[in-house]
Amino acid sequence: MSAFLKSLFLIVVAISHLPALASEPLEFEKGDKVVILGNTLAERMQYFNFFETRLHHRFPNHELTVRNLGWSADSIGERLRSQDFQDHGHTLIDHQPNVIIAMVGFNESFAGEAGLADFEMQLAEFIRDLKKLKYPSTTYSRGSYEPKLQDKSGEPAHEVEVVLLTPIANEDLPERGIHAGTQNNSRLRLYSESMQKIAAAEGVQCVDIFTPTLQAMEEAATPWTINGIHLNETGYQRLSEILEEQLFGTASPWDSEFEALRKEVAEKNQQFFYDYRAVNGYYIYGGRKNPFGVINFPAEFAKLREMTQRRDKRIWAVAQGASISRDIDDSEAGVLAEIQTNYTNEISISSPEEAAQSLFLSEGLKIELWASEVEFPNLQNPVQFTFDSQGRMYVTTMPSYPMVLPGERANDKVLILSDEDRDGKADTEIVFAKGLYLPTGIELAHGGAYVAQQPNLMFLKDMDQDDIADEYQLRLHGFDSADSHHAISAFELGPGGALYFQEGTFHHSQVETSYGPQQVANSAVFRYEPIREKLDVFVSYDFANPWGHCFDQWGQNFVADASGGANYVGAAFSGDLIHPRKHPVMKEFLVKQWRPTCGCEIVSSRQFPEEMQGDYLLNNCIGFQGVLRYRFEEEGSGFSARPAEPLFRSADPSFRPVDLQFGPDGALYVLDWFNPLVGHMQHSLRDPNRDTQHGRIWRITYAGRPLLEVQDLAAMTTPELLDQLQQPEDRTRFRTRRELGQRDKQEVISAIDTLVAHTSEETISGQKLLLECLWVKQHHDAIDETLLDRVLATSDGRVRAAAVRVLCYWRDRIDDPLSKLQLAIHDEHPRVRLEVLRALSFFHDERALEIAVESLIYEQDVYLEYALQETLETLQNRIDSAR
Repeated sequence: MSAFLKSLFLIVVAISHLPALASEPLEFEKGDKVVILGNTLAERMQYFNFFETRLHHRFPNHELTVRNLGWSADSIGERLRSQDFQDHGHTLIDHQPNVIIAMVGFNESFAGEAGLADFEMQLAEFIRDLKKLKYPSTTYSRGSYEPKLQDKSGEPAHEVEVVLLTPIANEDLPERGIHAGTQNNSRLRLYSESMQKIAAAEGVQCVDIFTPTLQAMEEAATPWTINGIHLNETGYQRLSEILEEQLFGTASPWDSEFEALRKEVAEKNQQFFYDYRAVNGYYIYGGRKNPFGVINFPAEFAKLREMTQRRDKRIWAVAQGASISRDIDDSEAGVLAEIQTNYTNEISISSPEEAAQSLFLSEGLKIELWASEVEFPNLQNPVQFTFDSQGRMYVTTMPSYPMVLPGERANDKVLILSDEDRDGKADTEIVFAKGLYLPTGIELAHGGAYVAQQPNLMFLKDMDQDDIADEYQLRLHGFDSADSHHAISAFELGPGGALYFQEGTFHHSQVETSYGPQQVANSAVFRYEPIREKLDVFVSYDFANPWGHCFDQWGQNFVADASGGANYVGAAFSGDLIHPRKHPVMKEFLVKQWRPTCGCEIVSSRQFPEEMQGDYLLNNCIGFQGVLRYRFEEEGSGFSARPAEPLFRSADPSFRPVDLQFGPDGALYVLDWFNPLVGHMQHSLRDPNRDTQHGRIWRITYAGRPLLEVQDLAAMTTPELLDQLQQPEDRTRFRTRRELGQRDKQEVISAIDTLVAHTSEETISGQKLLLECLWVKQHHDAIDETLLDRVLATSDGRVRAAAVRVLCYWRDRIDDPLSKLQLAIHDEHPRVRLEVLRALSFFHDERALEIAVESLIYEQDVYLEYALQETLETLQNRIDSAR
């Protein structure tokens, strides 16, 4: 049976199980406008477009206008948006819909049975507000915890019909440790029933999609979702059948004739998305729209909206059976403003050879050009890179930065660059992925690449082993893009396999997960466990624009804030908080010399001299343009760092180092954005002098010291990989753990268990190896309480502190974690106690608070005092709210 016929058969079977019509059929008048709004269920509809296609197919002569205002993790209580979003033209008053289809209830359900009464009261008010076209968003001023509602005033021009959709059912994906169905469905059923009750009382229709999706998921041979809660393509196709049946009484099986119409719907929704979810909103309608945005953006969005309306007409034509041109002519959709530069300095684009002459190095260092736009024209505005298990570099490029113009097609890329003949220069390029939009971050794991795709996180995977991504899957939604150079960036895989990334101020992000929504305003660091689909706000702090994150050999992490040049110890201010609270000002571990920075790394390479090992490296891209160096020193529970001689600097004003990392050969690689203009505030986003054609990668080595032999980790056996866990280079062990993390779980865990059984903790190296093994188990989400207890009992305080961090993230799946933390709070090493205080902030009972207070019997320092105060406040707030 062909894949198409098999899919058609499954859909026919699904139709036979559809519930009866929810109420009277939904009716439209010609020219009606339909607005879809709500949470991620609504937002993701526009990526698949089945339901809207069905609407146009069912009502071909009604010429319906459909706009999707869905937004990840929106709820009836709070909808985070950046400042002055209401001025962008996308309030309900602006759209004046005849029909609103609202998808709510999922995020609200995490309040449980105790929150049901409040939910019902708020839902009734929500329905009444929708009829009045009231749909305010919430914003927070920087430095404030007070929510501000923002909406456009006005009245409906006509009567508004509201249709509610209950949440869909959730499903378990046990092979990934996802138990969303088991955890959530009882609550979702409760809230779905409540929604139907309140809808009836308010005289609006409520479509129960929980019941049919639950039945279908229980009978399905393959998953409906990507993560237990968000539908995949098949799930949305089948949901569209359910919705058409429930809203209109009948549903047609999907066939190939729908596809031409769906293609036009997708094109319209893409252009509308560029408008509704426009990147750089803070410069379009927000606090920095003056003096530049008010000049160029009015004409741009007028053109974009005309383009969207033209695509509406193409949809209507196809729905009515008319022929349309293949190409879309937008030449008369609008005229854009001509922008003059305000950049007064002379611009001279130096060649790579000329740029090399402008570099001044610390004694003993050697710098060479590894790659540039000359040999690789696709190397345009490179922004982040990493190395794969074979030693090849994956690098993201962003010629679309800071944002595309109306009518342009974003075509940012991920390139694979490789030095095949090991002569110190890249000689091959493969375009791993294309058609991306502002990929500000990248990290490899699980056989693919996690890439920023503003405002989403995307997973790219090569399914046929040709080094070209075949699968483009949106994994997380709802990261704000109010400023495209403040968007999620600085991707870094932690020691245990979690992905860390961060965003800057102005942003208001809200992400839906099977564990509940995650919300944060005005900058954060995120922590994401891809296997379990668990996302947390790792740090909520009043950063300006954090664009650097690295780990030392003991798992301690450091965060660099680009705009202000501040640098922080991660452990002290990454305790749990209750939104919208943020951590207060914390001590920086080094005295700022320059700003802004972009990317940080710790020296760990035998190719560099011994006296540099463990030094903290920091790119700086304005003023001093080069790589700064600092000498780390342990200071109580934390660290301090003092300036050392910089590695190098450039006299070329266009040299912009934005990322750095030690490669498999032990050399340091530095990514050069190479641009005369940087920053959003100083120049128009459309300044004609912004360069989109150049990019360089530099390779720094220490003269007279041999390079490391590049190992093909992908070709090694699992036992051979375990030997690599004892290599001295941090990045070698990092890539080894990552490679082990994407291999067969049973094979790897068995090999790790054998290694653990033959490893003694009598030496520091043995303790460190046990820690590496614990981290590999964390990569596989393989809980091992015995190994954890063993590492917690080692003699090296740095190892014990790292084990406490693991304990924190396994706390809900091991027995009596608080007893382990109570024992560790009396540890002689202050860093262990710091980690315990941090871990206690994630609990919900008074015992955690009591354990935290026990730390006061020991000598304090600035980090311990800070972490204690923050943990006590979080725990007390939880205890008070539960009473």
